[in-house]
Amino acid sequence: MKDKEKHNKDDGHNHDHGGIFGKNTELYFAILSGVTLITGFLLEKYIGVSANIPFGLYIAAYFFGGFFTLKEAVTKVAKGEFEIDFLMLVAAAGAAYLGEWAEGALLLFLFSLGHALENYAMGKAKKSIAALTDLAPKTALLKKDDDTVEVGIEELQVGDIIVVRPNSKISADGVIVKGNSSVDQAPITGESVPVDKTPIENPDKEYTSKSDIPDENRVFSGTINGNNTLEIKVIKEAKDSTLNRLVTMVQEAQDQKSPTQLLTDKFERYYVPAIIILVVALNFAFLVIDETWNESLYRSLAVLVAASPCALAISTPSAVLSGVARAARGGVLIKGGRPLEDLGVLTALAFDKTGTLTEGKPKLTDVESFDSIDKKELLEIAIAVEELSDHPLAKAVVRDGMERLGKDTKIPDADDLEAVQGKGIKANYQGNSIYIGNLELFEDIDKGVPNEVSEKVRALEGEGKTTMLIKRGNEFIGMLGLMDTPREKAKETLAQLKEIGIKKMIMLTGDNQKVADAVAEEIGLTEARGSLLPEEKVEAIKKLAEQENKLAMVGDGVNDAPAMANSTVGIAMGAAGSDVALETADIALMADKLETLPFAIGLSRKAKAIIRQNLWVSLGVVAFLIPATIMSWASIGIAVAVHEGSTLVVVVNALRLLAYKK
Repeated sequence: MKDKEKHNKDDGHNHDHGGIFGKNTELYFAILSGVTLITGFLLEKYIGVSANIPFGLYIAAYFFGGFFTLKEAVTKVAKGEFEIDFLMLVAAAGAAYLGEWAEGALLLFLFSLGHALENYAMGKAKKSIAALTDLAPKTALLKKDDDTVEVGIEELQVGDIIVVRPNSKISADGVIVKGNSSVDQAPITGESVPVDKTPIENPDKEYTSKSDIPDENRVFSGTINGNNTLEIKVIKEAKDSTLNRLVTMVQEAQDQKSPTQLLTDKFERYYVPAIIILVVALNFAFLVIDETWNESLYRSLAVLVAASPCALAISTPSAVLSGVARAARGGVLIKGGRPLEDLGVLTALAFDKTGTLTEGKPKLTDVESFDSIDKKELLEIAIAVEELSDHPLAKAVVRDGMERLGKDTKIPDADDLEAVQGKGIKANYQGNSIYIGNLELFEDIDKGVPNEVSEKVRALEGEGKTTMLIKRGNEFIGMLGLMDTPREKAKETLAQLKEIGIKKMIMLTGDNQKVADAVAEEIGLTEARGSLLPEEKVEAIKKLAEQENKLAMVGDGVNDAPAMANSTVGIAMGAAGSDVALETADIALMADKLETLPFAIGLSRKAKAIIRQNLWVSLGVVAFLIPATIMSWASIGIAVAVHEGSTLVVVVNALRLLAYKK
């Protein structure tokens, strides 16, 4: 996280108080202030009791209405800060000095009621975030020998086996070692449909957060098991779990100020002293116009109330808090106000290819047999030989080849594997030497490659595919094409991004240009740049940033980190499985789903629109009330009613983000 964006939790206007009536004490005090005020006013004006009784009730209204205001003002003044609460107390004290006890009590009643309701409304947004901390159970069933023991999750160690019963929460990040079930991952990744989970092939292996663990074998703390019992091997301690890191990041995001908030803070630094000077000057209005000093003092106090920028101070933080909370609920981690605002004004997106626009793993796309053999036999030969290799391409051939043949197909064994680094492999299969590799492998042996065969290979490579030529003895019998295929919803997502106004969508990849062009054409990118080293990606980002107003880099958060750092917004894919992604990116798509990107951009635009609306409301009210109170068109009571009303309006407006839908 960028240091310049770190802020203390005391920033902003937090009115979250407890007391003798619990967390709602401020609200109850505000109500008591109103009751005593109204009672005193009615007794004084309409019943005609002794003046001491209404006066005592007004004092009580002052106490209940001013208790938390005074408490907060003292805290702020002790730090050398003079904010809105202090100004309200000065105005109330001035009203009392003038003998306007009812108006002073009304000011404190409405001010305390406004902040109590504001605190209640803001609490709604905070609860969406605080709920994250309640997702994980506090205990786990630890398996010991053939028995289970209930332990606190903080006692779990990496390598422990825990038992998760049906329809219960999973207690730790881990891999499934026994049992099949569907798991609701919505609390972490935002996925709306439960995901089927199966045991991992090698349960004895030491797995870490950086291991290549298939999605169907991995589970996260805080997710919900389906209808079957699972045994899970813990791969992260509780403090390092995805859920714990998510909670920490979201809490830190609340404290990051947006560009609008920083601008508002700067405005307030000049605005508050200017208002104080104006208020002091108005005390001497009786010297130039025909009125008493008491009347000038009353006017200055009314202006003081009218000019207090409470609505302005809360307008942006409330929208940022609501936006961050809604995004987290949708499987998108937005780390603060700056990326929340910037995301909504993007004009261009740069994407990494592997794992971002594509699945990140090769798939067998083409099986072409030559005259002397059929495709089934070709696949059997290729699978038998590639089963001996641990290369990612070999695993893809075996996996997808068996899928094509049928998992029950019996494949004879091959033996005597020899690897030719970077070119291919050789093995014995049913008495024949089998060679599988690229053109370079065969150009180095025997008589090279016939022209018609090499032309077929070049044609397949021209489509951006990795080609594996197969030779049995002295005869070329076929070839295989593999490709890192685009994500299932990549094309649809890019079309949505184009619809919502993203003008440029560019792919930056280390793969060759032919591969880049093939992927770009298939999914609808505006441009593709291939054969780029990490430093060349950074240069490309810098040049694009000069051309575009706002640019985001979307990648996996690891090798793309330098490019992300040089973009307006860095967006990481699959942060639920990557420690580095959460640390490096401004925004993380937790579910590793590209299709959540349009949702995030739409939410950002909505948040920016609401921030703009709030600023107009708050500044408009101040612009109306200041001249109204200066000209004595509005009393202190009217000023505080409109002032507190505008504060509630901006908070409620911001809370609309919690209900945002695509």
